[in-house]
Amino acid sequence: MPVINTIELEGVSATSWGDAAREALREAAKTIRGINRLEVVSTGTTVKDGAITEYRTHVRLYFTVETDR
Repeated sequence: MPVINTIELEGVSATSWGDAAREALREAAKTIRGINRLEVVSTGTTVKDGAITEYRTHVRLYFTVETDR
């Protein structure tokens, strides 16, 4: 039976919350193997002068802990 670990990250995008989530996954996948689930924890924005300038998505990634090779 596999053991699952989690990590929480926040992705940032100038375009959308979905793009921010994809950015968090893209960066994490550079160093974490076996990612098999992404859960959106929350979303938010950065506002300047009455306009949204950044979309922020807080995500939790799930990945399988590797056994001895």
